[in-house]
Amino acid sequence: MQLALLPAFPFLGFLLLAFFGRRLPQSAIAFIGTGSVSISALLGIYIAVHYITSPPSSGYVIQTLWEWIQVGNFSSGITFYYDALSLVFVFVITFVGALIHLYSTEFMEHDKSYARFFAYMNLFVCSMLLLVLADNLVLLYLGWEGVGLCSYLLIGFWYEETQNGQAAQKAFIITRIGDTALALGLFLLFYQYGSLQILSINNVIQHQPTHDSSLTTLAALLLLGGAVGKSAQLPLQTWLPDAMAGPSPVSALIHAATMVTAGVYLITRMHFVFELSPTAMTTVAVVGALTLLIAGTSALAQYDIKRVLAYSTVSQLGYMFLALGVGAWTAAIFHFMIHAFFKALLFLAAGTVIEAQHHEHNMFKMGGLKDKLPVVYKTFIIGAAALAALPLISAGFYSKDAILWYSISSQNGSILLWLAAIVGSFITALYSTRMVVLTFFGESKTEVSYLPKWKMIIPLIILAFLSIVGGFIELPHNFGHVTLFSDLLSNMLPSVQLSEGFSELTFQLLAAVICLLGIFLGWKLYTNNQLLHNKLKDSTFFESIHNFLLSGWKFDVLYNALFQQPYRLLAKANKNDIVDQLNTIIVDFCNWLYQMLSFTQSGSLRWYVMGIIAGTIMILTLQLLL
Repeated sequence: MQLALLPAFPFLGFLLLAFFGRRLPQSAIAFIGTGSVSISALLGIYIAVHYITSPPSSGYVIQTLWEWIQVGNFSSGITFYYDALSLVFVFVITFVGALIHLYSTEFMEHDKSYARFFAYMNLFVCSMLLLVLADNLVLLYLGWEGVGLCSYLLIGFWYEETQNGQAAQKAFIITRIGDTALALGLFLLFYQYGSLQILSINNVIQHQPTHDSSLTTLAALLLLGGAVGKSAQLPLQTWLPDAMAGPSPVSALIHAATMVTAGVYLITRMHFVFELSPTAMTTVAVVGALTLLIAGTSALAQYDIKRVLAYSTVSQLGYMFLALGVGAWTAAIFHFMIHAFFKALLFLAAGTVIEAQHHEHNMFKMGGLKDKLPVVYKTFIIGAAALAALPLISAGFYSKDAILWYSISSQNGSILLWLAAIVGSFITALYSTRMVVLTFFGESKTEVSYLPKWKMIIPLIILAFLSIVGGFIELPHNFGHVTLFSDLLSNMLPSVQLSEGFSELTFQLLAAVICLLGIFLGWKLYTNNQLLHNKLKDSTFFESIHNFLLSGWKFDVLYNALFQQPYRLLAKANKNDIVDQLNTIIVDFCNWLYQMLSFTQSGSLRWYVMGIIAGTIMILTLQLLL
């Protein structure tokens, strides 16, 4: 298996576009940008088929290119590791990434920085592939920082507008907090296990009868800190809604195939560390539960269609973290894959709507698009149904149903976690319906100025198809028990431990009713002259709640008061730089000594003779006294 070729093709595309992009015609740029990722996608499918049909006896494949770092007993190489988990992530990154690139060739065709855009996008895919193929945590960290850099470059792609640059800076700075925690976690893991090779750490844990539980918990929590930053979970979730400043294909790539899923991958890949610490596992589950509620309620109040989807991503990632925290590793990865399909679909469809509506983002200024953009409408409906987990027919139902079930039936689950998940399910169905109704139904408020061509339509159709059929590769026990996905991951991920006394069918029916109730309520509220929206405008109480949710629970205000304002006050107090003032004091003291000594140099011989005599007398006196 030529694993190195998977990131090599996007990286080659990046180099060609970075150095020669300005001199290439647009067609050549599109061919290089899309073709490089498409080749990786085809190669990834070929490797996946070979892995599934002829699985290695060890369950994984390793390819070493060269030794990267060698210091004393520590070594780290450019070594790629491929197993079932890597297979899933590589498929999503390359296949969904290729569709997004194809969409972008038309979406960005009038942009003056066409080559720069595809160069950044290719580097983004390359960095994410490095992250999920790394056999050691140092190489993983290189890919981790690579996706952070690319997200900064792409969020602020239209940097001429100040708010776009600020959004990019916000994303970069907040994720650096998580990255610092991750780096500390790596140091601690090396201190404990003497290696940063993922397999080596796992082997030590499997054969080590005792371990320092406090250090293990701390290491797991530091890894969680890195995951929280990248995956925009509480309390570092505030950067992702502002990341909508970038072009819509960027949003699709960040939210579906790359960056924000890195945290889910990290925790899953290092599951053997987390399983040693019940405290860390519980923390992961609680963080996910709280995040999915906070982000879901925030999505209910948004006007901007892309911000609704952004908060939706934060919420759905919360479901994945909840699943990881209760030990439902396979359910989390299944939902990751299905989420990648329908969230990429929704962002690309939203980008098409925005283009067609004169770059209008406000859903209350849209409406009446179901007949004017029929393909976009039908595919968007499919994506929204998967997001809302519409029972039986949408892929999102099967992936989310597993998380809902395990949140209460697993040994690490609880009724509180299930309540958070089921309330979040209702909220998701409500804001998904609200988004569809406001955008596609009712009276048209903005004329359609652009009709998408095949390059934008084909990715929507393919992703819509996957958003339906993708769920049928993993069915619940009482739905035929099709377990193709969990069977694939069974060799490297432990199965969830279930408690007794729970009826799966009962909870499935309850989840289905809750989802349908949310859809029904959203339809009634927003097709009846936007009743809820008008009520919010007319009621002071509801308006205050609406503004609270619109601002994302005021986390930006809180962080501004706790961190930004004190820092600005310190910067203002230190305007003249205290360190420089200390240096200035030393210089002034030396100047003063120089001036004092210069008074003794009068040029008069009598003063010099008197000085010599006085000095001689003082020396003789000291000798007599001593």
